[in-house]
Amino acid sequence: MFKKMGRKVSEKVEFGLFTLPVLICIAIAFYIPFAMTIRYSLTKWNGISKHPKFIGLDNFKQIFLHDTNFTQSAWFTIKYAVLYIVLINVFAILLALVLDMKLKSTPWLRAAFFIPYILSLVIVGFIWKFIFMQGFESLGASTGWGIFKLSWLGEPGLAFISVLFVSIWQSIGFYLVIYIAGLQSVPDDLKEAATVDGAGPVRRFFSVILPLLAPSITISVFMALTNSIKVFDVILSLTGGGPGGTTYSIAYDIYRDTFQNNLYGYGTAKALILFVAVLIITVIQLTIFKRREVEA
Repeated sequence: MFKKMGRKVSEKVEFGLFTLPVLICIAIAFYIPFAMTIRYSLTKWNGISKHPKFIGLDNFKQIFLHDTNFTQSAWFTIKYAVLYIVLINVFAILLALVLDMKLKSTPWLRAAFFIPYILSLVIVGFIWKFIFMQGFESLGASTGWGIFKLSWLGEPGLAFISVLFVSIWQSIGFYLVIYIAGLQSVPDDLKEAATVDGAGPVRRFFSVILPLLAPSITISVFMALTNSIKVFDVILSLTGGGPGGTTYSIAYDIYRDTFQNNLYGYGTAKALILFVAVLIITVIQLTIFKRREVEA
């Protein structure tokens, strides 16, 4: 009995010794900075002075009651997130259905759609900025089509569409892989049984394939939600927040206040609000979607 108790104690000690370095690394990389974020969000600090001035909840009052830039950037982020989540998942599912067919060009098409995802959104933003500003100008001069003569980065509505389009173009390959994996996990006998029962392609998709894609949809919507709410890099490289600040996202607004205006305490408060918002939304989304999942 004493030997068993000693063995259990030694196993627990051994387990603690092996996990302690990991816990220390996690604490240094996440928990300690998070605690410092909470502290600095309650201060007025320029990022340089050694003694930040404690002001309590004044930063949060200013953000929610008087900061019009935060309100506009939040509205932009909400519109962007909703359209991004819907469009990228719909297009990814449709493309996955096509690329799941036994076509000779399927491997090449899958690679072609996935390659843009390998590139950084900053690089992609600069590439598309050149295309919108100079490539479209050349195409408009050679073809005479009015769509190429529009100011895609100079008008607020078109700039929003440009940011959304570039983001979807760059990342759709990632979601495509998830949905292809989900389609390949759908049992063939279920699809054959539905065909025998007289179900057409559309009815077979909505009654058999789509319910079994629920786990893939949960993952894809979760990833699209978190990525869209935190959108920053494509805006930085493509529009720079313009024209006239109409493409400011919350993340870009935080960057501008913190690193350009040296309002580190104020920007930290905004970052904390963004963190809480992302946490609440993702928990709600995962809870709702998990309930709708169907096992094969």
